Amino acid sequence: MSKVEEFEELRPLLFSIAYRILGTVSEAEDAVQETWLRFDGSTTRPTSTKAFLSTTVTRISIDVLRSARVRREEYVGPWFPEPLLSDPYEDPARAAELADSVSMAALLLLERLSPLERSVFVLREVFAFGFDEIAAAVGRSEAACRQLLVRARRHMEAGRPRFEADRQERRELATRFFDALKDGDVGGLRNLLAADAQLVGDGGGKAPQLAKAVIGAENVARVLGTVFPLMIRIDVTFEPHEVNGQPGAIFRDRDGKVLHTLALDVLDGRIQTIRTVINPDKLGHLGPVADAWAIDREVKQARRQSN
Repeated sequence: MSKVEEFEELRPLLFSIAYRILGTVSEAEDAVQETWLRFDGSTTRPTSTKAFLSTTVTRISIDVLRSARVRREEYVGPWFPEPLLSDPYEDPARAAELADSVSMAALLLLERLSPLERSVFVLREVFAFGFDEIAAAVGRSEAACRQLLVRARRHMEAGRPRFEADRQERRELATRFFDALKDGDVGGLRNLLAADAQLVGDGGGKAPQLAKAVIGAENVARVLGTVFPLMIRIDVTFEPHEVNGQPGAIFRDRDGKVLHTLALDVLDGRIQTIRTVINPDKLGHLGPVADAWAIDREVKQARRQSN
């Protein structure tokens, strides 16, 4: 097998590791590309290509995450991961577990960890790497890695996201949600939301946000039931799609450009959190991006005309 073939076989794993450490598609892709350059430039073939590439992409991701921390602290409004529509790493036996580990809720929880803790947690808990492999990847002893994992688990357990066990039930609830959203059915939306449901948006100061934070079933239902019928009136469309392994949708303008994504957290038969990503910097990997400001102006005009 050639170097290229070996690398391409492992690319899905490398991207999935990098994305879970970094939370951004663009930086994860850059980390994978840099890993290839180092592998291609190496004059000797490693004993284990998987170990070499996993170590390399992990170390690159740790370095990138350290520098990204400062930018995230200065971020305008809530920071969410870049939406991921499909995880290239597939393991049918662990599909649900892998999907939950890449959810918005799980990735936001990982933000609480140090770069080393996050990397150890991802390699061990998500991809089941041995401690010898993890130690080589992060440049620490096996004993130190075990301690890092203990600390990471403690942080994660304190706020670990819990999801509906039955993925089919999640999908059915999402279908009812989007039907009610399309009809502007405030009562129907309210019945699908948890009492303390939240609607939170990530615009990064670069797009009008649907909402920084709206809390409570009544408030969330009213905002959604008011805004989305107006968006549909100006030819905004949406297509249901898994977003970060959870039920969600992609919203597009009349020209088919990506306006924003929406992801749902479901627990106990109710929608707990609705997260939208409308920051154009986080949508480019999904295709051409819509002018959210222009859409916002049209929505406001449509509201005035309906009053």
